[in-house]
Amino acid sequence: MKNVLAAALCVTSFVIADGAIAQPADYPTRTITFICPFPPGGGTDILTRMLAQELQDKLKQPVVVDNRPGAGTQIAAGAVAKSPADGYTLLLAPITTLAIGPSVFKALPYDTVKDFAPVGLVGSAQFALVANPSLGVGSLPELIAMIKSSNGRMSYGTSGASTPHHLFMEMFLKMIGARAQQVPYRGSVAALTDVVSGQIPMMMVDLAVALPLIQERKVKAFGVTSRERIKAAPDIPTIAEAGLPGYAATGWFSVVARAGTPRPIVDKLNAVLMAYLGRADVRDRLQGLAIEPLTSTPDELEKFIASEIAKWAEVVKDAGIEKQ
Repeated sequence: MKNVLAAALCVTSFVIADGAIAQPADYPTRTITFICPFPPGGGTDILTRMLAQELQDKLKQPVVVDNRPGAGTQIAAGAVAKSPADGYTLLLAPITTLAIGPSVFKALPYDTVKDFAPVGLVGSAQFALVANPSLGVGSLPELIAMIKSSNGRMSYGTSGASTPHHLFMEMFLKMIGARAQQVPYRGSVAALTDVVSGQIPMMMVDLAVALPLIQERKVKAFGVTSRERIKAAPDIPTIAEAGLPGYAATGWFSVVARAGTPRPIVDKLNAVLMAYLGRADVRDRLQGLAIEPLTSTPDELEKFIASEIAKWAEVVKDAGIEKQ
C-alpha cells in the first residue's frame, strides 16, 4: 500500500510541476500555436485561420497560425508529435496525415494513431480535375483520350506525394487505364499557378483555391470529385456525370493535439470548434469556399481515422502506388 501511495504522490507532483496539465480548467494561459501543413493561400490554410480566430476569440488567448509545408505533411505533423502534451500546439490534420500517409510512406517520424489526440472533424474538401484551356479539349472523354494517347508522357501537379491531389489523380488514372507523371509542389497554389501558365497541363485541385480561376476561365474544370455537385459551383458536373461512372473521392480535415493531452483540454477545444462549425453563417461561408463543415466528438474522430486508414490502404494497393 505504501508503494502504491508513493507512486501516486510521485505522479501527482510531476503533474503539478506543469501548470497546464495540473489545472486544465485554467487552459489556456498563453499563446496557442495552430500548425497548418500547407502554405498560405490554400483551402487548408483558409480553414486553419478561420478556426484559429474563433479559438482566439473564445479562449481569450492569442492563437498563432504556423504554416509548415513539405514532405507530404510530415514536417507539420512531426512538430506536433514532438510537442508537449499540453494543448498549446494543435494541427489542422488532413486526410493525408492521418489516413493516407501510413500506406504511402515506408517510415514516418510519428505514429498516426498513437502520437495524436483527436479533437474533432472540422470539414471535407471538394476537389476538381482542372487543366489549362490550351489543351484544346472540351469534355472529360476528350481529356481521357488525350491522356491515354500520351502513353504516360503527360504530367500532373500535386501538393506533394500522398496528398489528395496525388491519390485522387492516381485513382482517376487507374480507372481510365492510363499513366501520367506526378510533379510534386509545396502546395496546391504553386501547382495551380503552373497549370495556369502552361508549365504543367492538369491537376486535381481543392476548389477553395481553384474557383476564382475557373470562373475567370484561366483553367477549365472537367468535373468535381464528389458524389454530388457542390453548392459553390453547381454548374460543374461530377467526374462520374462527366464521363467516368463510379468515380468519387473527398478529402477531409480534422484538428488534433499531441497524444496525452488531458481530456478536459481536448473537450474544451472540441466544444469551441463544434459550436462554431454549427453556425449557419460559418456553414454558408465555408460552403462558398467549397468546404463542407463537419463535426464530431473526439471519440468519433478516433474511430473514423481507424476506418479511413484501412480504406486508403486498399486504394493505394489497388492503384499500384509504391511506398516511398
